Amino acid sequence: MDKLIEGYREFRRSRWPEERAHYEELSKGQRPEFLVIACSDSRADPATIFSARPGELFVIRNVANLIPPYSPDSSYHGVSSALEYAVTVLQVQHIVVLGHARCGGVRAFADDEAAGEFIGRWMSLVTPAAERLGPPGDDLTAYLPRLERAAVENSLANLMTFPCVRTLVERGRLNLHGAFFGIATGGLLVRDPDTGAFEPAVPGVLPGRRSTLRAVEV
Repeated sequence: MDKLIEGYREFRRSRWPEERAHYEELSKGQRPEFLVIACSDSRADPATIFSARPGELFVIRNVANLIPPYSPDSSYHGVSSALEYAVTVLQVQHIVVLGHARCGGVRAFADDEAAGEFIGRWMSLVTPAAERLGPPGDDLTAYLPRLERAAVENSLANLMTFPCVRTLVERGRLNLHGAFFGIATGGLLVRDPDTGAFEPAVPGVLPGRRSTLRAVEV
């Protein structure tokens, strides 16, 4: 804990004095505009990527930034309950599914190594995306970024299976977005809802070599 406590001390020394009034206002309640569904990966923190202040993002993080399909039953549904809360109680206006390059969960799925008591079943949510892409072929380096982005699209599709999401989207009160972050380069791609293509968020700022937009590292 020593390293974390030192980080907290730095927070108290530097950031807290600047943000104190903001935190006091937030203590009265939160009203974030965005729900971000991100990977648990320590390298892809959405608050850092989007330079967000406290209170701006409601975040769901899990292995491979996945959303399961709507399935109301007697099991425990942490992701679905957080989604329901963000949409129905906080009334967020935007949901962003944020994928990232070099995702360990997606790699484990592709290598058929997603084992354990929970991980294998969780990563099976990627199966429909993989089936749409077809066989990976011999070049796994080119296949993985395609599968990572296909998983983002699959989560967007699963979001629409939730009645509370679909109703608000159809009424124009909720917007769904897909995005993809390149860890090595800091590049960000945003999915065009009309074409399905992932394009650079900032013109001229590519997430890697131009040839890699459809292939390897982002």
